[in-house]
Amino acid sequence: MQSKPGLGKCFVTAAALAALALMASCVHATAAGEAAVVAVEPAASDSALALRIEQRLRERAATADDPIALFYLARAYRSVWTEPARVHALLAAVEAVRGHGLDAADFAPARLRAGAVPAADPERAAERELLLTDTLAALLFQLRHGKVDPRALYREWNFTPPPSPYERAAELARVLQASDLAAAVDAYAPDLPLYRALRAELLAQQGRLAVGDWPKVAAGPTLKPGASSSRVASLRARLAAAGERVSEARDKSHYDEALVEAVKRFQAAHGLQADGVLGAQTLEALNASPAQRVAQIRANLERLRWVASDLQGDRLLVDIVGYHADLVLDGQPVWSSRVIVGKPKRRTPSLLDSVTHLVLNPKWVVPPTILREDVIPGAARNPSYLANRRLRVVDRSGQTVDPATIDWSGARQSGFPYRVEQQSGADGSLGRIKFSLSNPYVIYLHDTNARSLFKRAERALSSGCVRVEKPEELAVLLLADSGRWSAQALQAALDSGRTRTVDVGRDVKVLLHYATAALDEAGRVLLRNDIYGYDAAIVAALDAPAPAR
Repeated sequence: MQSKPGLGKCFVTAAALAALALMASCVHATAAGEAAVVAVEPAASDSALALRIEQRLRERAATADDPIALFYLARAYRSVWTEPARVHALLAAVEAVRGHGLDAADFAPARLRAGAVPAADPERAAERELLLTDTLAALLFQLRHGKVDPRALYREWNFTPPPSPYERAAELARVLQASDLAAAVDAYAPDLPLYRALRAELLAQQGRLAVGDWPKVAAGPTLKPGASSSRVASLRARLAAAGERVSEARDKSHYDEALVEAVKRFQAAHGLQADGVLGAQTLEALNASPAQRVAQIRANLERLRWVASDLQGDRLLVDIVGYHADLVLDGQPVWSSRVIVGKPKRRTPSLLDSVTHLVLNPKWVVPPTILREDVIPGAARNPSYLANRRLRVVDRSGQTVDPATIDWSGARQSGFPYRVEQQSGADGSLGRIKFSLSNPYVIYLHDTNARSLFKRAERALSSGCVRVEKPEELAVLLLADSGRWSAQALQAALDSGRTRTVDVGRDVKVLLHYATAALDEAGRVLLRNDIYGYDAAIVAALDAPAPAR
């Protein structure tokens, strides 16, 4: 099937035909407040405008994969902006994007208002028509999928990509059917509890920003409960400004029990260890300005727009910043666990993946980064390094190599032709279970022999893989559908000490997700420490001119 003149050759697939049919049905549907389109010859002025719209699309080199061209092709290039109320609703929707942490300036509201004035001349009317439709398409894309392309920030990014041009054209047609366009546009954003809560928190922080900054807490040494310091007065003032009930103490310099409890509540609300100790991280959180919090919220609203479509169905969600993982099956949370993630120098990447299989009693093959940066330098410094860690060197044929025969000091420069591995066992680095994923970065989930580390509040401690505190429980749930793996059967297999590969019983996607905002159990927003320093780049991209997408 060849497209209309000016759109180039268009070899339309079955999916494309279905999308075009949907758009055509939307065109002929009756929208509230607008008469149904009837199959009659349009008036001369309408025909002239339709012809000019088609010519305009041709002049801007619109191709068969341009959603705007597809949208107008399905409606025979008829104008959609015939009702003043619809135009006013679009203008209102543009202004409302600030409530989503987006920038209304991306949609040139002044130019939009000037260009929205109806015109009798077909040339100007076509220009107006496409300006309004382009704006709506861009608005819908930013609200549903985000302004920033995450692939430009993270090379590993592989979450579900934005929709095809045909789907975007169909989205336009559906939204334009709504009786309340502004509400329909606003509802196009992710329908997630955290997204809604962040929008409310954004409004609150913007209100605080209009009032002024928080009182600052003076820097100084770590302040522990029961201590006395001149800084206590500024700490009390800061918490009182946030709505905490911290009555004046008789001794204004005493860090008393009531103030300690208020600090603990603040720490819990910001993902910090709630110990009441005023250390560096708590001080940083207390002194974060409303402007900084607004930026943080905007970054996290954008992150949710990137991944919202993947936060559905069976999923194992690893909250990198929260050091926590949750498994949802059949719409119900069935498991949660503390985890350990990559340290800032060896970050756990944001990935969409799936568990391909489990390895019981796995051996550990040292990955390239750890080999290059840890093992080779360690062996060069200390001849006992490998033996102390139960590591052995293996050549390409699988034969063990005597470490004493290797020039470890020159290995980093000359390359390393061997594999270093650790045999299985409860005291091995992978513990007794490995959850293999399909990514090419050697990132997976696993048990660990260093279980005491789960007691720490900040757990960015690994070399990138995710260590799981309760791996046996997770394994039983993932293997349940096979009908062969009860908790007792799994335990027996682990106790045998034999290395064994086991296919999982169901398809469960894994999301390794980085976010500096979350909800606590009471539904309150937690604004957390940016452990990898990612927020600033997102905010900078949000503040930059919008890319063409």
